[in-house]
Amino acid sequence: MTQIAINTHCKPRRRSVLSVLKDAISLNRQRRTLARLDDRALEDIGVTRRQAQKEAERPVWDAPQFWHK
Repeated sequence: MTQIAINTHCKPRRRSVLSVLKDAISLNRQRRTLARLDDRALEDIGVTRRQAQKEAERPVWDAPQFWHK
């Protein structure tokens, strides 16, 4: 089997305002849910109460780096 590597960079796709807004609302909901988890659930996912609170307090525009790709 032959493989061809193409070494060109693609411009990031431009996202609609609606798409950005939906992602921001989703992120906010996820952070609120994380903050409401009990200690046992946090332990299950390997997150401390302090880490969960710190993540929940981040502003909605402070999205994970992989969202910007």
